[in-house]
Amino acid sequence: MAQLSRVLHTSVLPHFPQNPLPPSSYNGASPAVPFRHRTRCSISSTPSTTSRASEARPIPWGCEIESLESASALQQWLSESGLPPQKMAIQRVDVGERGLVALKNIRKGEKLLFVPPSLVITADSDWSCPEVGNVMRRNSVPDWPLLATYLISEASLLNSSRWCSYISALPRQPYSLLYWTRSELDTYLVASQIRGRAIERITDVTGTYNDLRVRIFSKYPQLFPEEVFNMNTFVWSFGILFSRLVRLPSMDGKVALVPWADMLNHSSEVETFLDYDKSSQGIVFMTDRSYQPGEQVFISYGKKSNGELLLSYGFVPKEGANPNDSVELSLSLNKSDKCYKEKLEALQKYGLSMPQRFPLQITGWPLEMTAYAYLVVCPPNMSQQFEEMAAAASNKSKSKTGINYPELEEQTLQFLLDCCESSIAKYTKFLEGGGAPDSVPTNAKQANRKLLLKKLATELCTSERRILYRSQYVLRRRLRDMRSGELRALTLFNGFRKLFK
Repeated sequence: MAQLSRVLHTSVLPHFPQNPLPPSSYNGASPAVPFRHRTRCSISSTPSTTSRASEARPIPWGCEIESLESASALQQWLSESGLPPQKMAIQRVDVGERGLVALKNIRKGEKLLFVPPSLVITADSDWSCPEVGNVMRRNSVPDWPLLATYLISEASLLNSSRWCSYISALPRQPYSLLYWTRSELDTYLVASQIRGRAIERITDVTGTYNDLRVRIFSKYPQLFPEEVFNMNTFVWSFGILFSRLVRLPSMDGKVALVPWADMLNHSSEVETFLDYDKSSQGIVFMTDRSYQPGEQVFISYGKKSNGELLLSYGFVPKEGANPNDSVELSLSLNKSDKCYKEKLEALQKYGLSMPQRFPLQITGWPLEMTAYAYLVVCPPNMSQQFEEMAAAASNKSKSKTGINYPELEEQTLQFLLDCCESSIAKYTKFLEGGGAPDSVPTNAKQANRKLLLKKLATELCTSERRILYRSQYVLRRRLRDMRSGELRALTLFNGFRKLFK
């Protein structure tokens, strides 16, 4: 089953500040690759941030990811609770996973699902233990941490919770880089910028849990016992949210968990998404293609790179299968630059960092990256242009066509080429076996885990290096053309000089 991290219409993943309790807004998002092209990995180790007490207690709820029995129970409960008859059913699809498969002919443009709001989990949902919900709301906990706590609270009540059938059908171990240890991230993702994103996410989740523990849980131990509300269970709940939460545009952007809909897998060949339909008063999606009985029905999670898919869902599409794939290239100022301080101030004025990451795609790179590179190579005698370059690099420039400095073009392209080739070297070192040494597995389970992680990392790094190779080719060609053009101009100039001698 492919989970839905679909906070739609935004590419910004949720960020959790160290002090998450004052009201604030969180948003997240996600995209598309047919499941047959995916490699997934079920990660059983707990994160390095998890306490020993938590490590000793596996999650007692949920199911194995391929369980059809729990899925059937979910479908029956939903039907009894108001879900109308469906044209789809949960079945095992490809590599032992679950998905929604057409039972009847489905037309292009047809609306499916119709999940009523009463069967959707939002920040406004009633808590089976009202006292816990009241404490969380009194402390103005934002939606993401609130929903993470809600899931744990309801799951811990087992059959006493209204959502028992739904929680029983959730994976006991969500696919997520939250379950990779720091050592595994350093070993297998040493070349990819996704490693940094994963560390940030783990740090954010850990910080959010610790903040809730200090500010709320420790003050109400009867309501929030540590054996239930601990780091291990929060990693689980945030793993569920990252992979399944959706944003519903027609409900004022409300984030929600939508049982049944989150059994839909993701394909790059579709663009349809979930939303609330006021006429039918249910959560629906409109198909953008037809389906025959027995065919798996897909939805789009958003336009995400392979790295983002691995980050939230734990799978990597087949190389070349994701048209939205990209790789981040990191650019930095040279600290030995005589104008380093002035350039850094210009970047900071427009909200840019040092280093700054920019996305490369097979089709090219953003104008903002070129503007940043202009600033890096800009000489002291052009200091008056520092701010203009920084503004363009932040997409806050008044010019809609970008900036152009012909006198800096060759140096800028060479700088970008050097950054690109430096990144390629890191990928090649890993892919050719020259990365950090693997730990020696002590049992068959660890050996299997190691193989799966390495396979995922290899597929991700191969796809990201492919994009870097394309950028390298384009940069080399531009430099060659530029330099050969200069050489031709110089030859012509020398020829004219001889004529007038």
